[in-house]
Amino acid sequence: MATSNQGGKPLILLTNDDGIAAPGLKALVEVARNYGEVLVVAPDSPQSGQGHAITITQPLRLHKVDMFGGIEAYECSGTPADCVKLAKHVLLKDKKADLCLSGINHGSNASINIIYSGTMSAAMEASLEGVNSIGFSLLDYSWDADFEPCKPFIAKIVSETLANGLPGCRLLNVNFPNKPEGGIKGIKVCRQADARWIEEFAEATDPRGEKYYWLTGKFINDDPREDTDVNALSNGYVSVVPSGHDLTIEKSLQPLAQRLES
Repeated sequence: MATSNQGGKPLILLTNDDGIAAPGLKALVEVARNYGEVLVVAPDSPQSGQGHAITITQPLRLHKVDMFGGIEAYECSGTPADCVKLAKHVLLKDKKADLCLSGINHGSNASINIIYSGTMSAAMEASLEGVNSIGFSLLDYSWDADFEPCKPFIAKIVSETLANGLPGCRLLNVNFPNKPEGGIKGIKVCRQADARWIEEFAEATDPRGEKYYWLTGKFINDDPREDTDVNALSNGYVSVVPSGHDLTIEKSLQPLAQRLES
């Protein structure tokens, strides 16, 4: 493929939302470094659930760190989307990344979770700039999750994307089932499941006698279709969902126009 990097190697931007010290990011670096020149820009602390938030009320800071054995890396005081913006406008300047990889997230970003996800919002931010982008997530929230079973599939998806691009989109939402090495059956290209969270707020009292609330809930999937990401994951497959930022409901355009424009 043609690259924007003068050295001839693809330039790959890596980020995440679990913070620059997250094991999932380290695992992603270990794969990505085999495919090109890697630049890491990640939050200096966990930013899960930030969605596509950006920082506008306080200054942003970048600090160079040596955490990945010869890989240029920076920690950022802002959100995942901030990381991508700073990479583009400050660090890369006149260069453009050939690919943006975000993750590997500790926890699922399947179905409606994409809306809340800092991991996917970082990838989406890069896709808005015309960069093919992929967000990776593992269905294991533990800090010591085993990312080794994910690596062969990441390698396949990254190499295929670098070689041939993405058909009709610039963003993939990739989720891995929590399976041991050899336990993942393969890859399924799917649609996003129409699932939802049923939320509750646990109420408690702090030592000063003030009430506070902690968000809890459970994930409900009532989508009967077999070609969804949630179904693929429950059957032991990696789910790959072509995604985007256009939230238009096409089927509503004409009926609404007939009712409102006359």
